[in-house]
Amino acid sequence: MTLRALVVDDSRAMRGILRRILNERGIAVVEAANGRQALELLQAGEQVQIALVDWNMPEMTGYEFVCAVRRVPAWNSMPIMMVTTEAEIEQMTRALEAGANEYVMKPFTSDVIAGKLELLGFEATAA
Repeated sequence: MTLRALVVDDSRAMRGILRRILNERGIAVVEAANGRQALELLQAGEQVQIALVDWNMPEMTGYEFVCAVRRVPAWNSMPIMMVTTEAEIEQMTRALEAGANEYVMKPFTSDVIAGKLELLGFEATAA
């Protein structure tokens, strides 16, 4: 089974960067431009094993998305990695307390994303 990741970011360029990093590791990517769109994909039955989510987005922030996902028992075990410019320790703490599993600050390297994926139990295998 191919691993699938949900990449949620209002920046098309950032979604492309994350897609490339994940694809290089054999992980297929589903994209959403904001939290509301991502939630709609999950509600429609989109099967993903992990979500990489930006904080600052229109319509629904990454934080609001994390809170919404964690209220649904069927999605509760899906790891969520915040990938954001939010560097305040308070923001990081809020995200982790809300249910995010990992937190990556932009800018990042592909090695940082690979390392976080490994911490979450996803093998970083080349495609």
